[in-house]
Amino acid sequence: MGKVSYMRLKGSQNLRLRLLLSTLSTTPILIEDIRADATWPGLRPHEVSFLRVLEKVSDDCVVEINETGTKLKYKPGIVIGGRHLIHDCGTSRAIGYFLEPLIVLGLFGKKALSIRLKGATSSMTRLLGKSLELYNYDTVALICITNDSKDPSVDTFRSTTLPMLKQFGIPSEGLDLKIQCRGVPPHGGGEVILSIPIVQDSLKAITWIDEGMVKRIRGVTFSTKVSVQFENTMIHAARGIFNHLLPDVHIFTDHKAGDQAGKSPGYGISLFAETTSGCFISADTAVSYGRVDDEGELDDKKKELSPPGDIGEKIASVLLTKIEQGGVVDSTHQGLLFLLCALCPQDVSKVRVGKLSPYGIEVLRHIRDFLGVKFVIKPDPSTETVILKCVGCGLKNLSRKEMLTWDDIPFKDLLCFRMASQSTSLIRMGNLYEHNKVHNIAVNGPQKFHVLAVDQSIR
Repeated sequence: MGKVSYMRLKGSQNLRLRLLLSTLSTTPILIEDIRADATWPGLRPHEVSFLRVLEKVSDDCVVEINETGTKLKYKPGIVIGGRHLIHDCGTSRAIGYFLEPLIVLGLFGKKALSIRLKGATSSMTRLLGKSLELYNYDTVALICITNDSKDPSVDTFRSTTLPMLKQFGIPSEGLDLKIQCRGVPPHGGGEVILSIPIVQDSLKAITWIDEGMVKRIRGVTFSTKVSVQFENTMIHAARGIFNHLLPDVHIFTDHKAGDQAGKSPGYGISLFAETTSGCFISADTAVSYGRVDDEGELDDKKKELSPPGDIGEKIASVLLTKIEQGGVVDSTHQGLLFLLCALCPQDVSKVRVGKLSPYGIEVLRHIRDFLGVKFVIKPDPSTETVILKCVGCGLKNLSRKEMLTWDDIPFKDLLCFRMASQSTSLIRMGNLYEHNKVHNIAVNGPQKFHVLAVDQSIR
């Protein structure tokens, strides 16, 4: 084995993004000085939890952390995926922190396997076991916080993020995010099931610059361990703003009680606007009591929560502001949009966004460093938007392996056979009377047959 060459990085900034790009590009990384000067140095619980997720969905990945947690070595493996995986995300970050990288990695995994992994701290394993068997695709059960004010909510991922993936040729069949239980800070208790189909070959390059006009607004409110009247107040406040602009506005309620309400009281709202060209713009928030921050201190539990009426008006105004900024996606989804464009085949992708967000700019820089893809950025003064173009790196799902078992296949039919993908295919051929001529088979394409063994009993 040769010596592993690591890309050297410093600091804790964009750790999740670095690990994701390292896995996609199979580039080992060495990160030093992770909060070396902080009161509590080293990796945070949610970052360690994300490393455990990578270990579960990958094979042969190596993670090394020093005693203080300020130095991390990560050697990526092959993305396996698999069914019936369970992971406890903890309560330091919401599920939105984990969902975005899991969605991207799931697209480039192997064919689904009948493997079940259970989280060490999962208290609902027996309940999840029965429900997960209903899914035929790669499923990951996550027990964590589903809604907070820091990360995108699960409602935003379900209403906005997943539909965006269809622009890149990802089939809607098997693409699903099911909310089993809600969970808000500080104690969480939420539970969702994520299903992601694999990409058969590669993504599809896109030209997506038509923003369209807003034709409808949809949304959902939720409440856990509080009165359902909180949801009605938020809906009334939000509709008071939208009804002056367009008539097609529907906001649904999702009140949870009992075990489905998690372990902490809270409420929130998620809104999204759909345009005539198939764009989705979203805004969301959640209100709950405090939780442990990065310095290890607990926020004041007795602070007063924002009134639900103010929350409804605030998020409605935020959504209108995002619509006014323009672009085919909102600022929250800029990073994911740029990443998917960079992973497309070696063809030109062209997208329009509003003002570049700080995170979107960091994603562009890391894409250049890890994938070697550079974007051409051209401002459009007439609409105050930005048009970005790039040539994708051509990432293919080479980790996918097909296993074909063909019995009683005539020798003459092999002359017309062509492998449908560049991944490895294993073929078992029965009743091959002329097996001594297998090496003379002509294949229309760059693929070749390799005879692993010949059964001499075939006559």
